[in-house]
Amino acid sequence: MSTIREMVGMLRPNGACARMIALLLTATSLASCVVGPDYQKPFLVLPVSWGNAKQAKPSKPPELAEWWRRLNDPMLDELIQEAVAGNLDVATSKAKIREARATYRQAGGALLPSVDGAASATRSRTASTGTDGASTGNEFQAGFDASWELDLFGANRRTVEAARYGMDAAEEELRSTLLTLLGDVASYYVEARGYQARIALARRTAASQQETAALTRLKFEAGASSAVDVANAAGQAATTEADIPDLETSYAEAVHRLSVLTGRPPATLADRLKKSRPIPRPKLPIPTGIPADTLMTHPDVRLAERQYAQYTAKVGEAEAARYPSVSLTGDVATTGTRIGDLGKGSTISWSFGPSLSVPIFQGGQLKAAVEIAQAQRDQYFVAYRTAVLTALEDVENAIVALHQERIKSGKLAISVKHYRDAASLGRSLYQSGSQSFLDLLEAERSLYSAEDSLIQSQVAITTDYIALNKALGGGWNGLVDSSRPEIVDVNTGPQLALPSGQSRPIAMKK
Repeated sequence: MSTIREMVGMLRPNGACARMIALLLTATSLASCVVGPDYQKPFLVLPVSWGNAKQAKPSKPPELAEWWRRLNDPMLDELIQEAVAGNLDVATSKAKIREARATYRQAGGALLPSVDGAASATRSRTASTGTDGASTGNEFQAGFDASWELDLFGANRRTVEAARYGMDAAEEELRSTLLTLLGDVASYYVEARGYQARIALARRTAASQQETAALTRLKFEAGASSAVDVANAAGQAATTEADIPDLETSYAEAVHRLSVLTGRPPATLADRLKKSRPIPRPKLPIPTGIPADTLMTHPDVRLAERQYAQYTAKVGEAEAARYPSVSLTGDVATTGTRIGDLGKGSTISWSFGPSLSVPIFQGGQLKAAVEIAQAQRDQYFVAYRTAVLTALEDVENAIVALHQERIKSGKLAISVKHYRDAASLGRSLYQSGSQSFLDLLEAERSLYSAEDSLIQSQVAITTDYIALNKALGGGWNGLVDSSRPEIVDVNTGPQLALPSGQSRPIAMKK
């Protein structure tokens, strides 16, 4: 304020001008005031390790970038890249980022003065009832209008802040879309390979059962078997063949879904996937890191945190609307009868001055707007807490599912070995007449069921691996341009305590 007095003193010969400049400088100094709450990142208390990790020490950080390459399937790698480039949901998310960035630039423009230019040309004719007759003349006008809202209480700055957080949220939404896309492409691809394996198994089994039926028919013709055995053998082969159409349908649906995920018509990938390949198998075990790693990398959590920040800024925006607003407006205009006169022989006018707007009575609307903004902010804080708990739950579930499925697959592999031995021995005994056909029938049925279950378990292991990487937030690293304006936040704030036996505090950093 002392600086303002000095400048006013220098301009004493023109008191009106001095008072005007003093007013402007005072308003500018007040413009640093910003009402409303400043955003603070929630303070988290997280478990030291995963509850189902069964480890004494936290494992090393998970390798999340391009996790699908560890399945060692070149075709899957190609499909992932094609999906990232052509998926329509990804295209929509990228458009939302462009919209958010433009909104941020638009909001920033409100902090600067605005200048509009105007020009007009008029030709008029005036008729007279006297002796002078009619007169014709031209009039040309040009001028500029300028205005600047001083943003004394930070309404525009809060708008810019909210737009900046909204831009971050849009980018996290793209990462979340990619996270879901990568998981879906990998899962449907693995399912397609699994259905191919099951179809091949059903065909092999049906062919073997047809051979058994033919053998039974020969034994019946020789009087060494009954018509019941012939009927049972033919019926079992037909039952196995009946599984094939359902498996073919499921395989086609998986291929169609893969095609759509890459942004192309459903049948596009049918020829490329026609040749069977082994079911992709991950390298195990998988490091899962600590719970804090998940919250640092999971797009859904980061998206919810940015939305919470955005709506915290909107509270300040609504609060600032309850305070007075000051704008500076001015205009310069010139008028002449010829265009050449506008610069030298014209009439020039100008005006300049501040305008003050004070909300006096709005029927409680402004206060209600603040309460609405606060309620919306609280909803997004709850959504953030929900995202945190959901992310932790998804990881815990994926760890359990993967661990238990590996145990199940091991048991199924043992059962397949025993049933294969039983079926082989049963066929030999049946051919020699030392065993009844019902024993052979049951052995073949059990072998087919166990082999089919083993294939499904192998698919489930890879699917659980995909689910675990998705739950850990992996996959989008390096696939998105993350360049954006830096945002400085205070890494302290409301505490979010998560239930756990052993926990530690951690502040999330962007």
